[in-house]
Amino acid sequence: MFKGGIIIKQDLLINEQIRFKEVQVISEVGEKLGKLSISEALDVAAEKNMDLVLVSSNPENPVCKIMDYGKYKFEQAKKEKESRKKQKTFETKEIRVTPNIEDHDFNFKAKNAKKFLEDGNKVRITVRFRGRELNYVKLGEEVLNKFAEELSEVSSLEAKPRLEGKNMFIVLSPNNK
Repeated sequence: MFKGGIIIKQDLLINEQIRFKEVQVISEVGEKLGKLSISEALDVAAEKNMDLVLVSSNPENPVCKIMDYGKYKFEQAKKEKESRKKQKTFETKEIRVTPNIEDHDFNFKAKNAKKFLEDGNKVRITVRFRGRELNYVKLGEEVLNKFAEELSEVSSLEAKPRLEGKNMFIVLSPNNK
């Protein structure tokens, strides 16, 4: 269902969807109204201009609550949105280099990687081998180890350098503060 810009996903049975003959009813303020037939419970809810919501679908003792279902779902969506805001998402930033990288380029890329790590992101450093460079895998491994050593004060190495196809990479994760 779509209501006013917020998608409402219905996961509880309400009003006529409830298929029990008798249900335990709880009012909107939380007091127990006792066991009522479904038609009586629906009448009580309609008098108060609210919905009858099945809270517990236990076959022996189903429990329904009288509430404003739209307001309830809106509050649930709002809480879910707030909890998603508070979650810290970790991105993986990638830095690509060649096995024969110059010192200035290395320092520049290391500085960027350090900034990413200080922001709390993981960094994947990839050495790309082109053509005959694949014969010199050791050079690429040395470059990756040099990066790991350079950034060791702000990061920790997740795994040793690994070769996949024409790329060799390492993943650095930020140290916990």
